[in-house]
Amino acid sequence: MKKLLNFLALVSILTPAVLRAQGMPGVPAPVPTTRILAIGTLTSPFSPDDMKDLMPKEVKATVALYLDGKIDQWWFKQDGTGVVFLLNVTSADDASAMLEKLPLGVAKRMTFQLMPLGPLRPLRGLLRD
Repeated sequence: MKKLLNFLALVSILTPAVLRAQGMPGVPAPVPTTRILAIGTLTSPFSPDDMKDLMPKEVKATVALYLDGKIDQWWFKQDGTGVVFLLNVTSADDASAMLEKLPLGVAKRMTFQLMPLGPLRPLRGLLRD
């Protein structure tokens, strides 16, 4: 892991120099969005009734999205305030629409911060002759 971090640091330092040497002003070409990171936060704590009534529906719907390949990975936030999903969608609008249909979204009990992700842009500079 340390070697990878050192490599990425080197790439970020060398990329501007490579672009200047090739007479290419500005930044490398944009990269596509390949995933969406969705950070969910509960709007209020769960009551015991919420846990019995709402959570089984939420878990079932979330597992269905996982089995459909829409959720690649998922985590529980250690502070107990929500979840984090790595989504196999390429648009924040598609991610938002999908998450709003989950039971916690319908009940307005969870909001999501959506972050589009893509390949490391500076690596494109290494591909030039």
